[in-house]
Amino acid sequence: MRIVSLLPSATELVCGLGLRDNLVGVSHECDYPASVIGLPILTSSQIPENLDSGTIDRLVTDQLKNDEALYSLDVDTLVGLQPDLIVTQALCDVCAVSGNDVARAVGSLPGNPQVINLEPECLEDVLETVQLVAQSADCRDKGDAYLDQLQKRICVVQEKSAQIPQVKRPKVALLDWLDPLFDGGHWSPEIIQLAGGEPCFGNAKVPSQRRTWSELQDAAPDMIFIALCGFGIDRSMQDVTGFLASAEFKKLHQRVGTKVFLVDGNAYFSRPGPRLVDALEIMANAIHPNVHDLPDELPSAIPLN
Repeated sequence: MRIVSLLPSATELVCGLGLRDNLVGVSHECDYPASVIGLPILTSSQIPENLDSGTIDRLVTDQLKNDEALYSLDVDTLVGLQPDLIVTQALCDVCAVSGNDVARAVGSLPGNPQVINLEPECLEDVLETVQLVAQSADCRDKGDAYLDQLQKRICVVQEKSAQIPQVKRPKVALLDWLDPLFDGGHWSPEIIQLAGGEPCFGNAKVPSQRRTWSELQDAAPDMIFIALCGFGIDRSMQDVTGFLASAEFKKLHQRVGTKVFLVDGNAYFSRPGPRLVDALEIMANAIHPNVHDLPDELPSAIPLN
Protein backbone atom coordinates (compact mmCIF):
# COMPACT_ATOMS: atom_id res chain seq x y z
CA MET A 1 0.00 0.00 0.00
CA ARG A 2 1.26 3.46 -0.99
CA ILE A 3 0.42 6.04 1.68
CA VAL A 4 0.48 9.83 1.48
CA SER A 5 0.26 11.85 4.71
CA LEU A 6 -0.67 15.51 4.51
CA LEU A 7 -0.20 16.42 8.15
CA PRO A 8 2.59 15.82 10.68
CA SER A 9 0.48 14.01 13.28
CA ALA A 10 -0.65 11.48 10.67
CA THR A 11 2.93 10.93 9.54
CA GLU A 12 3.93 10.19 13.12
CA LEU A 13 1.00 7.83 13.49
CA VAL A 14 1.73 5.98 10.25
CA CYS A 15 5.33 5.48 11.35
CA GLY A 16 4.23 4.47 14.84
CA LEU A 17 2.24 1.68 13.21
CA GLY A 18 5.41 0.45 11.51
CA LEU A 19 4.38 1.65 8.05
CA ARG A 20 7.26 4.03 7.29
CA ASP A 21 8.22 2.04 4.19
CA ASN A 22 4.70 2.52 2.84
CA LEU A 23 4.92 6.32 3.00
CA VAL A 24 5.55 7.85 -0.43
CA GLY A 25 4.78 11.53 0.23
CA VAL A 26 4.35 13.95 3.13
CA SER A 27 3.57 17.59 3.93
CA HIS A 28 6.21 20.32 4.22
CA GLU A 29 5.82 20.27 8.01
CA CYS A 30 6.40 16.53 8.47
CA ASP A 31 9.72 16.27 10.29
CA TYR A 32 9.27 13.35 12.68
CA PRO A 33 10.53 10.70 12.78
CA ALA A 34 13.73 11.78 11.05
CA SER A 35 13.41 8.91 8.56
CA VAL A 36 10.62 10.77 6.71
CA ILE A 37 12.92 13.65 5.79
CA GLY A 38 13.69 13.40 2.09
CA LEU A 39 10.33 12.01 1.01
CA PRO A 40 8.49 13.95 -1.72
CA ILE A 41 6.83 17.06 -0.26
CA LEU A 42 3.28 17.75 -1.38
CA THR A 43 2.35 20.99 0.38
CA SER A 44 3.72 24.49 0.87
CA SER A 45 2.76 27.46 3.04
CA GLN A 46 1.54 30.79 1.69
CA ILE A 47 2.84 32.57 4.80
CA PRO A 48 6.40 33.89 4.32
CA GLU A 49 9.09 32.64 6.66
CA ASN A 50 10.89 34.64 9.36
CA LEU A 51 7.95 36.86 10.29
CA ASP A 52 7.22 37.96 13.84
CA SER A 53 4.23 36.36 15.55
CA GLY A 54 2.02 39.46 15.42
CA THR A 55 2.47 39.71 11.64
CA ILE A 56 1.78 36.00 11.21
CA ASP A 57 -1.46 36.35 13.17
CA ARG A 58 -2.60 39.30 11.04
CA LEU A 59 -1.81 37.53 7.77
CA VAL A 60 -3.56 34.33 8.84
CA THR A 61 -6.60 36.25 10.08
CA ASP A 62 -6.85 38.24 6.84
CA GLN A 63 -6.47 35.19 4.60
CA LEU A 64 -9.07 33.18 6.49
CA LYS A 65 -11.44 36.16 6.51
CA ASN A 66 -11.07 36.43 2.73
CA ASP A 67 -11.41 32.66 2.31
CA GLU A 68 -7.89 32.43 0.89
CA ALA A 69 -5.86 29.25 1.21
CA LEU A 70 -3.00 29.15 3.69
CA TYR A 71 -1.42 26.12 2.03
CA SER A 72 -0.94 24.85 -1.50
CA LEU A 73 -1.16 21.23 -2.61
CA ASP A 74 1.16 19.97 -5.34
CA VAL A 75 -1.42 18.03 -7.34
CA ASP A 76 0.98 17.00 -10.12
CA THR A 77 3.35 15.33 -7.67
CA LEU A 78 0.42 13.74 -5.87
CA VAL A 79 -0.83 12.25 -9.14
CA GLY A 80 2.63 10.91 -9.93
CA LEU A 81 2.90 9.15 -6.57
CA GLN A 82 -0.26 7.08 -7.28
CA PRO A 83 -1.25 6.67 -3.61
CA ASP A 84 -3.65 4.02 -2.40
CA LEU A 85 -4.36 5.86 0.86
CA ILE A 86 -4.30 9.59 1.62
CA VAL A 87 -4.43 10.72 5.26
CA THR A 88 -5.47 14.33 5.75
CA GLN A 89 -7.57 16.51 8.06
CA ALA A 90 -10.57 18.79 8.15
CA LEU A 91 -10.12 20.10 11.69
CA CYS A 92 -8.12 23.29 11.24
CA ASP A 93 -7.39 25.35 8.13
CA VAL A 94 -4.55 27.04 10.02
CA CYS A 95 -2.77 23.72 10.62
CA ALA A 96 -2.67 21.98 7.25
CA VAL A 97 -3.98 21.92 3.70
CA SER A 98 -7.78 21.98 3.74
CA GLY A 99 -9.89 18.90 3.27
CA ASN A 100 -11.74 20.60 0.41
CA ASP A 101 -8.49 21.09 -1.53
CA VAL A 102 -7.67 17.42 -1.07
CA ALA A 103 -11.15 16.35 -2.18
CA ARG A 104 -10.80 18.35 -5.38
CA ALA A 105 -7.36 16.87 -6.07
CA VAL A 106 -8.55 13.30 -5.58
CA GLY A 107 -10.69 13.66 -8.71
CA SER A 108 -7.45 13.83 -10.72
CA LEU A 109 -5.99 10.67 -9.26
CA PRO A 110 -6.05 7.25 -10.89
CA GLY A 111 -7.29 4.21 -9.06
CA ASN A 112 -9.79 5.92 -6.74
CA PRO A 113 -7.52 6.10 -3.64
CA GLN A 114 -9.02 5.94 -0.17
CA VAL A 115 -9.04 9.26 1.70
CA ILE A 116 -9.45 9.52 5.46
CA ASN A 117 -9.87 12.75 7.44
CA LEU A 118 -8.54 12.86 10.98
CA GLU A 119 -10.46 15.30 13.18
CA PRO A 120 -9.47 14.60 16.80
CA GLU A 121 -10.68 17.13 19.37
CA CYS A 122 -9.56 15.33 22.52
CA LEU A 123 -7.13 12.65 23.65
CA GLU A 124 -9.70 9.88 23.21
CA ASP A 125 -10.29 11.02 19.62
CA VAL A 126 -6.54 10.84 18.98
CA LEU A 127 -6.50 7.24 20.17
CA GLU A 128 -9.43 6.47 17.87
CA THR A 129 -7.40 7.73 14.90
CA VAL A 130 -4.91 4.95 15.61
CA GLN A 131 -7.63 2.41 14.92
CA LEU A 132 -8.93 4.33 11.91
CA VAL A 133 -5.54 4.52 10.21
CA ALA A 134 -4.70 0.92 11.10
CA GLN A 135 -7.99 -0.31 9.66
CA SER A 136 -7.54 1.75 6.49
CA ALA A 137 -3.99 0.47 6.06
CA ASP A 138 -5.08 -3.12 6.70
CA CYS A 139 -2.93 -3.62 9.80
CA ARG A 140 -5.45 -3.92 12.62
CA ASP A 141 -3.21 -6.11 14.77
CA LYS A 142 -0.46 -3.49 14.70
CA GLY A 143 -3.06 -0.87 15.52
CA ASP A 144 -4.32 -2.80 18.53
CA ALA A 145 -0.80 -3.27 19.88
CA TYR A 146 0.15 0.37 19.35
CA LEU A 147 -3.09 1.60 20.89
CA ASP A 148 -2.57 -0.62 23.94
CA GLN A 149 0.93 0.80 24.40
CA LEU A 150 -0.31 4.41 24.28
CA GLN A 151 -3.26 3.72 26.58
CA LYS A 152 -1.04 2.08 29.20
CA ARG A 153 1.20 5.17 29.33
CA ILE A 154 -1.84 7.41 29.81
CA CYS A 155 -3.19 5.17 32.55
CA VAL A 156 0.10 5.29 34.47
CA VAL A 157 -0.09 9.09 34.60
CA GLN A 158 -3.82 9.11 35.35
CA GLU A 159 -3.51 6.66 38.24
CA LYS A 160 -0.67 8.59 39.86
CA SER A 161 -2.49 11.90 39.47
CA ALA A 162 -5.60 10.40 41.06
CA GLN A 163 -3.67 10.15 44.34
CA ILE A 164 -2.92 13.89 44.44
CA PRO A 165 -5.24 15.81 46.83
CA GLN A 166 -7.31 18.58 45.28
CA VAL A 167 -5.58 21.25 47.37
CA LYS A 168 -2.24 20.30 45.81
CA ARG A 169 -3.46 20.64 42.22
CA PRO A 170 -2.22 23.96 40.81
CA LYS A 171 -4.27 26.10 38.46
CA VAL A 172 -2.64 25.70 35.06
CA ALA A 173 -2.95 27.66 31.81
CA LEU A 174 -1.50 26.62 28.48
CA LEU A 175 -0.80 29.33 25.89
CA ASP A 176 -0.22 28.30 22.28
CA TRP A 177 0.42 31.84 20.95
CA LEU A 178 1.70 35.00 22.64
CA ASP A 179 1.13 37.84 20.17
CA PRO A 180 -1.79 38.02 20.61
CA LEU A 181 -2.52 35.62 23.45
CA PHE A 182 -4.27 32.38 22.51
CA ASP A 183 -5.25 29.70 24.99
CA GLY A 184 -4.76 26.01 24.37
CA GLY A 185 -8.07 24.39 23.49
CA HIS A 186 -9.11 20.97 22.16
CA TRP A 187 -7.06 18.37 24.08
CA SER A 188 -5.02 20.80 26.24
CA PRO A 189 -7.44 21.10 29.21
CA GLU A 190 -7.72 17.31 29.35
CA ILE A 191 -3.95 16.88 29.36
CA ILE A 192 -3.63 19.43 32.18
CA GLN A 193 -6.20 17.57 34.28
CA LEU A 194 -4.67 14.15 33.66
CA ALA A 195 -1.27 15.60 34.60
CA GLY A 196 -2.55 16.64 38.02
CA GLY A 197 -3.41 20.27 37.40
CA GLU A 198 -6.64 22.24 37.20
CA PRO A 199 -7.18 23.88 33.80
CA CYS A 200 -8.14 27.51 34.31
CA PHE A 201 -7.95 28.64 30.69
CA GLY A 202 -9.05 27.16 27.37
CA ASN A 203 -12.07 25.03 26.57
CA ALA A 204 -12.02 21.28 26.02
CA LYS A 205 -12.86 20.15 22.47
CA VAL A 206 -12.99 23.79 21.32
CA PRO A 207 -10.31 25.43 19.12
CA SER A 208 -7.80 27.79 20.69
CA GLN A 209 -9.30 31.19 21.41
CA ARG A 210 -7.84 34.68 21.32
CA ARG A 211 -7.56 35.98 24.89
CA THR A 212 -6.86 39.30 26.58
CA TRP A 213 -4.38 39.96 29.33
CA SER A 214 -7.32 40.77 31.61
CA GLU A 215 -8.70 37.28 31.05
CA LEU A 216 -5.35 35.69 31.84
CA GLN A 217 -4.95 37.81 34.97
CA ASP A 218 -8.48 36.96 36.11
CA ALA A 219 -7.75 33.25 35.62
CA ALA A 220 -4.79 33.68 38.03
CA PRO A 221 -2.86 30.55 37.01
CA ASP A 222 -0.28 29.12 39.38
CA MET A 223 1.54 27.77 36.32
CA ILE A 224 1.66 28.79 32.68
CA PHE A 225 2.93 26.41 30.02
CA ILE A 226 4.00 28.14 26.81
CA ALA A 227 3.60 25.68 23.94
CA LEU A 228 3.59 27.79 20.79
CA CYS A 229 1.78 26.28 17.83
CA GLY A 230 4.23 25.40 15.08
CA PHE A 231 7.29 26.70 16.97
CA GLY A 232 10.13 24.77 18.55
CA ILE A 233 12.14 25.94 21.55
CA ASP A 234 14.51 28.32 19.76
CA ARG A 235 11.80 30.17 17.83
CA SER A 236 9.55 30.27 20.89
CA MET A 237 12.24 32.06 22.89
CA GLN A 238 11.92 35.06 20.58
CA ASP A 239 8.39 35.60 21.89
CA VAL A 240 8.93 34.44 25.46
CA THR A 241 11.36 37.22 26.28
CA GLY A 242 8.80 39.93 25.55
CA PHE A 243 6.08 38.02 27.38
CA LEU A 244 8.06 37.78 30.60
CA ALA A 245 9.22 41.41 30.38
CA SER A 246 5.72 42.79 29.83
CA ALA A 247 4.06 44.92 32.47
CA GLU A 248 1.00 42.66 32.31
CA PHE A 249 2.95 39.53 33.21
CA LYS A 250 4.89 41.31 35.93
CA LYS A 251 1.57 42.36 37.46
CA LEU A 252 0.28 38.77 37.32
CA HIS A 253 3.49 37.35 38.76
CA GLN A 254 3.56 39.87 41.58
CA ARG A 255 -0.02 39.02 42.56
CA VAL A 256 -0.03 35.24 42.06
CA GLY A 257 3.61 34.15 41.83
CA THR A 258 2.90 32.38 38.56
CA LYS A 259 5.58 29.93 37.42
CA VAL A 260 6.21 29.77 33.68
CA PHE A 261 7.47 26.76 31.71
CA LEU A 262 8.46 26.52 28.06
CA VAL A 263 7.79 23.33 26.11
CA ASP A 264 8.18 22.42 22.46
CA GLY A 265 4.68 23.10 21.15
CA ASN A 266 5.49 22.06 17.60
CA ALA A 267 6.77 18.64 18.58
CA TYR A 268 4.49 17.68 21.43
CA PHE A 269 1.46 19.85 22.16
CA SER A 270 0.14 21.17 18.82
CA ARG A 271 0.02 17.93 16.86
CA PRO A 272 -2.96 15.69 17.64
CA GLY A 273 -1.02 12.47 17.25
CA PRO A 274 0.85 9.89 19.34
CA ARG A 275 3.23 12.43 20.85
CA LEU A 276 0.39 14.01 22.81
CA VAL A 277 1.11 11.16 25.22
CA ASP A 278 4.67 12.49 25.42
CA ALA A 279 3.19 15.93 26.11
CA LEU A 280 1.17 14.49 28.98
CA GLU A 281 4.25 12.91 30.53
CA ILE A 282 6.29 16.12 30.12
CA MET A 283 3.60 18.27 31.72
CA ALA A 284 2.92 15.81 34.55
CA ASN A 285 6.59 15.77 35.48
CA ALA A 286 6.76 19.58 35.47
CA ILE A 287 3.65 19.99 37.65
CA HIS A 288 4.40 17.16 40.11
CA PRO A 289 8.06 16.12 39.72
CA ASN A 290 7.94 14.07 42.92
CA VAL A 291 5.00 12.04 41.64
CA HIS A 292 5.61 11.68 37.91
CA ASP A 293 8.91 10.45 36.53
CA LEU A 294 10.01 11.74 33.13
CA PRO A 295 10.88 9.03 30.61
CA ASP A 296 14.59 9.18 29.72
CA GLU A 297 13.96 9.95 26.06
CA LEU A 298 11.79 13.01 26.69
CA PRO A 299 12.95 16.60 27.34
CA SER A 300 11.83 18.28 30.53
CA ALA A 301 9.79 21.47 30.51
CA ILE A 302 12.06 24.50 30.80
CA PRO A 303 11.41 26.74 33.83
CA LEU A 304 11.58 30.40 32.81
CA ASN A 305 11.29 32.23 36.13
